Amino acid sequence: MAENRLWQEIIMPGSNEERLWELFHENSKVGRHTQTLSQEEVRSRMRKLHESLPFEGYPRVDLPHSFAPLSLPLEQAITTRTSVRNFSPCEFTLEQIGTLFFYAYGVTRKNADTSFPRPFRVVPSGGALYPLEIFFHTASLKGHSSGIYHYNAAEHCLRHLQDGDDKQRISLGLVQPELAQGASLIIFLTAIFERSVFKYGERGYRFILLEAGHVAQNLNLVANALGLGCVNIGGYFDREIDEYLDLDGITHSTIYMLAIGGKTDASDNGPTSDKPPPDSAL
Repeated sequence: MAENRLWQEIIMPGSNEERLWELFHENSKVGRHTQTLSQEEVRSRMRKLHESLPFEGYPRVDLPHSFAPLSLPLEQAITTRTSVRNFSPCEFTLEQIGTLFFYAYGVTRKNADTSFPRPFRVVPSGGALYPLEIFFHTASLKGHSSGIYHYNAAEHCLRHLQDGDDKQRISLGLVQPELAQGASLIIFLTAIFERSVFKYGERGYRFILLEAGHVAQNLNLVANALGLGCVNIGGYFDREIDEYLDLDGITHSTIYMLAIGGKTDASDNGPTSDKPPPDSAL
């Protein structure tokens, strides 16, 4: 994959006196006189941007529109969710993959006769702009090659972007490599920032992070309801992961990761366990 080095041109040196998060938070506040674009300006701009990255020319895998049964009701899926760090190997069917990603970020309603520029999905999104993309790595997709895949929410299909089992390389890009080493599915939530910030400015970046949290929580709950273990990963070396995915890290970057696999006896941290539920691995 081509190397992207845009980040080197804009990175700011560290300083004990400059608290960049404070500057960002202050500059992303909404004021009563904040100017916004008209709906027609928003729709015109969005027509120039992909609803989901198409990756035309890469092998396409259509996902079934039937979904794997969820074995837990919502209440139980929420209350028994834990961060699982000890995975057992498991194989995924296309039905399971389709279930995970449709319930995480799938399209559920048309936008006809509304002022919004995109069809609606299972999560709330600032202005219904949907700036996120989902990539994943697996060597455990039944009947399909290992490698990197992209989930196209607009068409509910996959594109196989790269062959090969790269779990070891991905693991080395994490602060805690062991979190991914036993996983059967490693998910990358990425953001195309322009989809949101062109309308909302710095506030749009806040909206993107909130949206990633909505998607990640759905993945946690659906994985749990499918009998799978899941852990959220915020500790990764951003530039290494972006380079692996061939993202420039500025206009398009990884903002969250998750690992999913089978549950082992050691990973059972539900209400009946003597061990307290661990926090998410951030």
